[in-house]
Order: sequence, then C-alpha cells, then structure tokens
Amino acid sequence: MKVYLGLGTNLGDKEWNLHTAVEKINGRIGKVTSLSAFYVTAPWGFSSHHSFLNAACCVETTLSAFEVLAETQTIERELGRLKKSVDGNYSDRLIDVDLLLYGDLVLHTPALTLPHPLMAERRFVMEPLAEIAPEVVHPVLGKTLMELFRLL
Repeated sequence: MKVYLGLGTNLGDKEWNLHTAVEKINGRIGKVTSLSAFYVTAPWGFSSHHSFLNAACCVETTLSAFEVLAETQTIERELGRLKKSVDGNYSDRLIDVDLLLYGDLVLHTPALTLPHPLMAERRFVMEPLAEIAPEVVHPVLGKTLMELFRLL
C-alpha cells in the first residue's frame, strides 16, 4: 500500500529531526520510495518565532492504517514530542508526522480520519506532497494533489 506522510519540525536541529524521522519510518513502517525537498514555512494556526521545516514522503507498507498511525506516534515520542495538538491548539514541536493518505482509503473514526481532513487547506502540506505525487487523486475531493496545491 502507498502511504503519504507529512513531516514537520520547528525546534532543535530541524534537518536532523526530519532525516531521523525518515530513517525510522523506513525501518518501521516500510520502504520510503520518495521524499520531497525540505520547505521552510511559517507556523500555521499559532504564533511562534520559530519557522518550520516541512517535507512529505511516500512509503510502501504492509501495515494497516492504524498500525501506521501507531508507529508514527511512537517515532514522534522517540524524537522528543511529548504532546499532540488538541482541538486546534498548536504549539512548537520537535517533530510532527501526519498520516495524510493511505491509498484511496476514506475513513472516519475517533482515532483516525483519512484522508487527513485539513491537508488540502495547508500549503506546507500540499507543496511537498504535490512535488512527489502530483498525479495522485485525493479520494474525497476528486482532484489531483497538484490541482489542489494550485488552488492554495
């Protein structure tokens, strides 16, 4: 299954944070088949003096969507992320790994919503994602990732 993950960090050694997360993803979730460039972006949804470094990757996995979610959360904890954003309250973070797309699965559960519900509204997600998967079609919106990026 092709899974797309969004990565972000705005504290510490940002490049190291992203590279280390990708290494852990490759070792635990599946083979990372593509990785975007790293994009410097402004914080979204909160104020901070720290800019973000964002990226996206594609992973070939045999894990279920819930297993991928569990692994991403473990990777975040191992890299020092102690709390997740809740109810739109965002803050600085050492690492954020978001499950954006799991094939064309559409899922709504308390633990996981796929595709990621806010991805198409976030330039910092869509720019790296459109770089590595421009022709992938969003399973709910019916547009390619490049088309969605161009709408931002």
